[in-house]
Amino acid sequence: KDALQLVEKMRQLGVNLNQVTFTSVLSACSHAGLVEPGRLYFDSMNGEQGITPVAEHYACMVDMLGRAGQLEEVEGFVRKMPLQPSADVWIALLGACRVYGHMEIAQHAAECVLEFEPQNAAVFVLISNLYAVGNKWDNKSKVRKTMEDRGLKKIPGYSCIEVNNQVYAFAAEYISNL
Repeated sequence: KDALQLVEKMRQLGVNLNQVTFTSVLSACSHAGLVEPGRLYFDSMNGEQGITPVAEHYACMVDMLGRAGQLEEVEGFVRKMPLQPSADVWIALLGACRVYGHMEIAQHAAECVLEFEPQNAAVFVLISNLYAVGNKWDNKSKVRKTMEDRGLKKIPGYSCIEVNNQVYAFAAEYISNL
């Protein structure tokens, strides 16, 4: 909300907003769950601002609508885009499908991402996890086998902190009882 207040102050001062500013505003709306203000800012780009939205703006809108659980609206939004949806658009949709467990849309989004990035292990991991949540163990095994056949591995997440000018990395470790 602070970001939106700052943008409004910029507008009042006559500052011309640019594509980067709109990417930041749309991202802020997405993370804060401010769907309606996000729509208004997106619509104002073409209107009063005269800025043509680019792939990053569309990806922010997909992320925003997806986080809000409006997956059917996202599908329509993507279909109506005047440009080819980028991998970022499909990844944003895939992430929302993971949160809301929408397998059908997730499969389509994953196929589209893999057209752009066929070696993206994260997409395979997301789909595999969705199959697991849906108790589709055969499908999960097939996805993991495809990863293995392509030589793809899940990259573990890690965090870094700096203490006394020394950087320490911490990785998540998975220990199975199986």
